[in-house]
Amino acid sequence: MSSDPLESREVVVGVTGGIAAYKAAELVSRLRQRGAAVTVVMTVAATQFVRPLTFAALSGRRVITDLFEHPEHYEVDHVALAQRADLAIAAPATANLLAKLVTGIADDALTTALVALACPIVLAPAMNARMWANPVVESNVARLRERGCQVVEPEEGWLACGEKGAGRLAGVQTILAAAEAALATSPG
Repeated sequence: MSSDPLESREVVVGVTGGIAAYKAAELVSRLRQRGAAVTVVMTVAATQFVRPLTFAALSGRRVITDLFEHPEHYEVDHVALAQRADLAIAAPATANLLAKLVTGIADDALTTALVALACPIVLAPAMNARMWANPVVESNVARLRERGCQVVEPEEGWLACGEKGAGRLAGVQTILAAAEAALATSPG
């Protein structure tokens, strides 16, 4: 048996509409290299930054972008994911996603899947530094932590907007370490 905690695990990777969405491609690739089975769920906004085809090629699976894209299919995607997922990672997690999770809004494929999951959830926020420092975002992050979500703090550095500050998506290795920790503390 492998000593890699990600091997043979079902991992849902949620990708939201921020410029850091392109970095999620490396995350999916690294998860697959470590033996995880990966299903990618993208928001519509995320598809404006990275095409679903990129994630389909890296994951070897159909990418979920719409709650109603396969109405003739008997399997309801968010329920099926909830039944088999060992871990979920949202990277990047925008301020919009964080707010929706705090309030339980499930109005797209990703938020519906995340609300349906009973497995550990790792959130890797990425946004403008002023957004990250906004008291509303800080409150939402605190509430999500209280509810058991593991939040991987964004890094300091140059942001896509040309400013410097906290808000860069954490490095893939940091996100993977958080995923391992979440699995280690998960019952089951």
